[in-house]
Parts: sequence; C-alpha cells; structure tokens
Amino acid sequence: MKAVIMAGGEGTRLRPLTSNIPKPMMPVANKPMMEHIVRLLRQHGFTEIVVTLAFLPQAIRTYFGDGSEFGVRMRYATEETPLGTAGSVRNAMDELDERFLVISGDVLTDIDLTALVEYHEHTKAMATIGLRRVEDPVEFGIVITREDGTVERFLEKPTWGQVFSDTINTGIYVLEPGVFDFIADGKPVDFSSDVFPALLDAGHPVYGKVLEGYWEDVGTLDAYSRAHFDVLDHKVAIEVEGFEMGDGVWMGEGAEIDPAARVDGPAIIGDYCRVEAGAELRPYTVLGANVLVGPDCFVERSVVHDNTYLGPAVRLRGTVVGRSGDLRRGARCEEGVVLGDQCFVGEHAVLNPGVKVYPFKTVEPGAIVNSSIVWESRGARHLFGRHGVSGLANVDISPELAVKVAMAWGTSLKKGSTVVMSRDSSRAGRALKRAVMVGLNATGVNVLDLEAATVPLTRFV
Repeated sequence: MKAVIMAGGEGTRLRPLTSNIPKPMMPVANKPMMEHIVRLLRQHGFTEIVVTLAFLPQAIRTYFGDGSEFGVRMRYATEETPLGTAGSVRNAMDELDERFLVISGDVLTDIDLTALVEYHEHTKAMATIGLRRVEDPVEFGIVITREDGTVERFLEKPTWGQVFSDTINTGIYVLEPGVFDFIADGKPVDFSSDVFPALLDAGHPVYGKVLEGYWEDVGTLDAYSRAHFDVLDHKVAIEVEGFEMGDGVWMGEGAEIDPAARVDGPAIIGDYCRVEAGAELRPYTVLGANVLVGPDCFVERSVVHDNTYLGPAVRLRGTVVGRSGDLRRGARCEEGVVLGDQCFVGEHAVLNPGVKVYPFKTVEPGAIVNSSIVWESRGARHLFGRHGVSGLANVDISPELAVKVAMAWGTSLKKGSTVVMSRDSSRAGRALKRAVMVGLNATGVNVLDLEAATVPLTRFV
C-alpha cells in the first residue's frame, strides 16, 4: 500500500516559529515532525510515500530527497493554490491507483496504522477514518459512529453547545481510489466537510475506528511545548537520537557537559552542545544541535533550537527559542515567550510572559519588553529620546501608551492646571492626541484643544 503525507500546512498558529519554515519541518525532539511520521509509516510497512506540498515546498524536498536515506521511496505533488485536504490528495491522483492511507505530516503520533488498515479490509469500506477520544474536542472535527462502526454524522470545530461526542477525526484515513469521483478537480475540497458527507449521501460505506496510542495535533505553541514534555515522559513511542543516561537525560553525539554544571532529567541535549560550568538545566529542557549554554545559565521547561548562543547568566523559563538565536549576558525570558529564528536579545533585557518576537529582530540591552515584536525591527530600551517620545504609531506608540504617559505626567502637575494641545492632520495624530487628553483629564488637568494647529501657534497660546 502507498501512503500520502499531507505536508502543505503553513502553521499560522505556530508563528513566529513557522514564519520561514513549513510546519511539518518543525523539530520535535530534534527531528522534523514529518520525519517521525515517515519512520512510523516505514515501521508499519509503508515504503511508497507521496507527499503533498504547498508552503515552502523546497525545504521539505531538500531534506527528504527521494526518501532512500529513510528506507522509503518518496514522490512529491505541489499545489499552486490551496486545494484543501482532499484537493491536495487529488492533486497526487496519478500516483494513487489502489487503496492508500492518508496522514498529516504535522502531528505527533505512534498509532497502530496496521490495525486501521486491517479494520478497513474487514469492513470493505470505501473510507475508514481513524478516530481518537479527547478531553477537549472543540478544536477538532467531531465524528459520531453507530455500534457497527459506520459513521452517522460529522461536525467541524464545534462550539461547546454543539459537542455531542468526544471522538474526533485524527486526519488519518484509509481510502479506496473510488473517492476521487467525489473530489472536484482544481478546487478547494475538504475530506470531513465535503467528501465524506457526499460518500454517505451516495450510500457508500464510511467507517470510523477509535485508535489506541498517542496522538497530538501540534497546531499551537502550547501543544508544541506539550509534545516535547510527552516525549520526555515516554508517553509517545518515537525515536530520540543519542544515548540515554541516568534520570532520563538524552545526550547527542559530541555533546559536552562541564562537571560543574547541573542537569536534571528528563532532558534532551543535542549533538555538539556545550554546557559550561555553573549552568543549570532543569527538567523538560530540550536543546537542539550546536547550542552553547554559558556559565550560570538557568533553563527550565524550554525548547532551544539549533545553533543558539545562550550567554552567561541567561534565564529561560517555559520559553521556545528559534534557530540561531543570540541571547547575551543576563537576558531573561519568562513563561510563554517565543523567539523566532535569528533573534538578538541584548544584555539584561527582559521579555515578560507571553511575548512573541518574530524572526530577525533585535531587543536592545536593558530593554523590558511587554508586548510582542512583530513588524518593527527592534525592542527599544528608551521611550524618551532627544525629540520627546518617538516611534511608529500603533506599534511603538499605541493609544494605551499615550494614556499612560499622559497620566504619569498629569500627576506631576497641580490640580486644575491647563495644558494646551494640538496635532497635525494625520489620523494617528488625532487618535493619540485624544488619548493624551483622556489621560490628562483623568488626573484632574484641564486641556485647551486647538485641534489641527502648527507647533509655533501652539507654543504661542
């Protein structure tokens, strides 16, 4: 049997980590997610694999090549425009002339695929859907089956008021070539919302089988961290490179740990990493290849990708750091911080909880960053410059910031003082001036509003 890996996802919910890498290439335990899927397929006897590509396809082609390094034969089908789950598989129809299995390239699982295929053969179904019981089904497509395993109905990403079952669609299917008759050519078509309901309406047998084993849709940043914790807790059977020492610490080839450093398992330390004296790697730390952990660093429940430099006394807690990051002495990243690829964080800078920094950004030394850095190029240390408060409207300077600055200033003025205000003709100027007026009024200061006026006129008044 052939297998189809759907690897066209952009992974928008995983940004900034997926800003310049396709989601299936995101590393889990220092291997791309899709590599774990390829190994699972080979383990169950699938050696002929067709991969459907869309976003940054060359990254996947370059890494996997013809599949010979992984013991399989791989072919590729690239979408020019998004075609949905079923449309992308139809795009590879020329390779699929007999029964085949479909699986996503961006999940982490060790599910028994052989059992699913055997069930499909036993029921003589047109389509068999792999199902999974989960505690929170709201994020997934729900499937309800009858006692004999036939599918009764589908519901895509319901609200809690619509939830009628805890069995969700895992995106793992065994299909007969006849399903292509129900997939329009060149149009976006989805399996669960379009194809399977059409099969049921046409009277074809569609079955669902609840699968045992681990399955995690690594679709969000929380799920990405959770997947690593589950790997370290041995909840999922995947291959981890290196050798396992005591306390569940995996060491890669050529990794060096100073005797004066402390490493508490479970943890993964990638190839050619160096952990220097005084550093502490606490439980659930994952280091990629060629990571340098400087003296007196503290890392806990964090994932650090390849080629990253952690300077002396850097502190990471519940953080994900992208490839080739550069964190200088004393930098601190709190819970939920995510740094994209090639970010620079200066000495003693602090990134507060939940901040996301997109790739190639600079956080200046000593900066305290409270909000995500997406479009602007740097997180500035100083708000006040030679020409007052300056920066990009709605990026560096938001209406909320204008209110706070105005209230801080207003508290230093006497009650009942009057401030003269004006603005230029820009929309941003109008919004920010009103925000400053609100802040001043809130502290008991009067405002004389000249609306649109020149600076010399405002000074004169």
